[in-house]
Amino acid sequence: MEHFGCVPGSESHAGQVFCCVGALSIANKLQLLDVDQLAWWLCERQLPSGGLNGRPEKLPDVCYSWWVLASLKIIGRAHWLDKNSLVRFILASQDGGNRGIC
Repeated sequence: MEHFGCVPGSESHAGQVFCCVGALSIANKLQLLDVDQLAWWLCERQLPSGGLNGRPEKLPDVCYSWWVLASLKIIGRAHWLDKNSLVRFILASQDGGNRGIC
């Protein structure tokens, strides 16, 4: 999918997707999206660990998990993710000593 890269034809990136989807939402233009195709790409970011990555072939992390989940929430498809696996991933990413997210 090359719809939400920084320049036409570039690799899509979950952070950029969030910015684009958020802007379209603010402009009340979400109808310009192929929501199911976008949601499919976003859900493909969920890895066996339950976490989400920002683009194919990258490791999952909490930051990208937020960008992807927020984008799915905006387009009404957050329920397509395995929520329980994502929660386990985020909780396992906590720094036990400082209680922050690694």
